[in-house]
Amino acid sequence: MDTTLPHRAKTTLQQADTLARFLDDLSSHFAPHPGSLPRTPLPTPPTRDTKEDVLDEERLLIATAAAYPAEVGEMRWLVPEDFALPLHAALWQRLTALTHRGDPVDPITVLWEAQHRGLLAHDIASADLLALLSTPVGSPEHWGEKVLERALLARAQSVASRITAYTDDPSNSPHQLITGGRRALADLTALRTRWQQATGLIPPRTARPARTSSAPRAGPPPHTTPTPIRATR
Repeated sequence: MDTTLPHRAKTTLQQADTLARFLDDLSSHFAPHPGSLPRTPLPTPPTRDTKEDVLDEERLLIATAAAYPAEVGEMRWLVPEDFALPLHAALWQRLTALTHRGDPVDPITVLWEAQHRGLLAHDIASADLLALLSTPVGSPEHWGEKVLERALLARAQSVASRITAYTDDPSNSPHQLITGGRRALADLTALRTRWQQATGLIPPRTARPARTSSAPRAGPPPHTTPTPIRATR
C-alpha cells in the first residue's frame, strides 16, 4: 500500500468502489448462478503496524481522552479492535466504560482501573502510565481519526490479499471470483461507515424518484371548510 498518498483512506475507498463496479460488470457477462465461495486457502492477515509513530498516536489518544472525557462520549465510531496495541485497546475500553457510566475520569482513576484489571502486569509500569496520562496534546477526535484511519487501511490490505489469492487461483470459476471478491469487500463496510461518521465524509444519499400520484378513488369528496359567500348588493 502506498503510504505517500495525501488522502490514503479516501483513495483506498475509491479503489474499493472501482473494484466493486468491476465485479458488478463482470457478473453481468455471465448467466445467473447460485453463489459459491472459492475454496482457495486464505493468506494470513497482515500483522498490524506497531512502529513508534503508530504507537505514539494511540498514546496521545489515551492521554487526551483522559484529559477531555466529555469528548469521548461522542466517539462511538472508535472501538478497541481499531488499536494496533492490545494494551491501548484495553485502556480505551476502560476509558469509554467510565465515560458511559458517568464516572469521573482523571489520570489517577484510569491508573486504578488499569491496575484493577491487571493491565500493568507486563506491558507498562504504573509510573509510565501515569506520565503518559498526564501529557495530553491536541484533542481526542484528532488522534481517534488517526487510529481509525490506520485500522481502515490495515483492513483494506487484508481484503486486497484475499482477493489477490482468489484471482491467482486458476481453479476458481468467474462466479467464485465474483462471490469471493464481494464477500471480501463487504468486510470493509462497517469500518468504512465508522470512518465516514468520524470524518463527516458521509456520501449523499441518492434521491429516489418521486412517486406518481395515483388516480383518486370514487367516493365522497374530502371534507373541507366552505368559503363564506358574501352577499352582493
